[in-house]
Amino acid sequence: MLNNSNISFISTKKLLNSIILKLKLQELFLKKNIASARINIESSALLKELNDSLPFDKELFREDIIGSIAHSRMLSEQGIISKDDFIKIEQGLNELLDEISSGKVELNEGDEDIHMAIERLLTAKIGDAAKRVHTARSRNDQVATDFRLYVMNNNLEIARLLRELIGSFLNIAKEHTDTLLPGMTHLQHAQPINFAYHMLAYASMFKRDYERFISSYERNNYSPLGCAALAGTPHPIDREQTAKELGFREPSINCLDTVSDRDFALEILFNISTMIMHMSRLSEELILWSSAEFKFVTLSDKHATGSSIMPQKKNPDIPELLRGKTGRVYGNLIGLLTVMKGLPLAYNKDTQEDKEGVFDSVKTAKLSLMVLKEMIDEMQVNRENMKRACRVGHLSATDLADYMVKNLNMPFRDAYHLVGDIVNQAEKLGKDISELTYEELNSIDSRFKEDAIDVLNIRNSMNARDSFGGTATKRAKEQIKILEQWLSDIEV
Repeated sequence: MLNNSNISFISTKKLLNSIILKLKLQELFLKKNIASARINIESSALLKELNDSLPFDKELFREDIIGSIAHSRMLSEQGIISKDDFIKIEQGLNELLDEISSGKVELNEGDEDIHMAIERLLTAKIGDAAKRVHTARSRNDQVATDFRLYVMNNNLEIARLLRELIGSFLNIAKEHTDTLLPGMTHLQHAQPINFAYHMLAYASMFKRDYERFISSYERNNYSPLGCAALAGTPHPIDREQTAKELGFREPSINCLDTVSDRDFALEILFNISTMIMHMSRLSEELILWSSAEFKFVTLSDKHATGSSIMPQKKNPDIPELLRGKTGRVYGNLIGLLTVMKGLPLAYNKDTQEDKEGVFDSVKTAKLSLMVLKEMIDEMQVNRENMKRACRVGHLSATDLADYMVKNLNMPFRDAYHLVGDIVNQAEKLGKDISELTYEELNSIDSRFKEDAIDVLNIRNSMNARDSFGGTATKRAKEQIKILEQWLSDIEV
């Protein structure tokens, strides 16, 4: 028979069991995916490790915060959330921006991604108002907006660095419009050029790179915000307002395409890959030119290292490292192309693999541009060694063939073969063709006049190529002016 004490004990036990059950349910709720209303059990630890992107997408915290401010402002002005809530949200997000930027607040690695981390921190700071930020927005358009803002801004930043690098090439070109250099094909001496002309070739390459980054910026500068998951939202949002506030040209046209589009990321990866390829080509030449065999340039000690065992060594580490960066940058491009190739519309979690490669390539590109500019600015050009090299390889042979065509009325192919015989004769004499005397030339073919010797002069040969875009000193100066005008005209 139950007495009052037994009844009291049973009631207390039931109450304790009820409290324990509630606590377990609360713990389970806290452990489950904060972004999911469907999943009711704790995720596998391995799934969490595979799924969580915060370790790398925290790079986007600035973009995520300014995107949320713009979205919340629009929600307020559209009457979707209250102005009081917006004021709290804006103040809280601005505080978070300062705190994360300064390191006062560290992003918790336990959060799934940067979006949920910011939402959690904002909720802890301002309470329930933070829960209204995600109205009329999905993480699909949120991440697309954040990532696109990052890529757009870095298109402009890399373009700015390219402009500065081109300026360095123009500065060195202005000092060397008369500095002779053997122009090469197949890495063999071909025709005499000037060093300015060679530097202007790289300035032209990097000019195209600049134009690609600007073109990508203009083509992709459309706002994904407001596309929601894939099909838009029933809320009366104003996508034009958020696009304008975030610096986009206008909202994207089709939401289904927008949330799954990563063309903008592929383009910056391609643009960086092409730019790094140009850097690698220049690096290869600097490595050769700084060797004992060439001695065309001397790199600053700031941009070289020694050997651990050979005390005489000075290694061109910077151009070697720049040349080596091509592999990782190319890999990032191919990686994202492979991720995207089989994805159906719309968003798929595969596209979480879009960011790490872009972050890596952008960081590599900016560092490479800065160090290359510094190295070019401090590089020493050895004029006499370049000039001496121009007397090897019969660089003015083509000029003699052109002379025969103009003055002896010979078909070019006949002149070509005759000059080949003259080159062979010069080598038997142990001379470069530019060192032959009129008597030696005339002994081979009596039709030559004394002015034939003038065309064999290396400097005359270089300046004879004065067609537009050619290597003549006056044309090199002309190209410098054209590129300087272009630099002054561009906005970024």
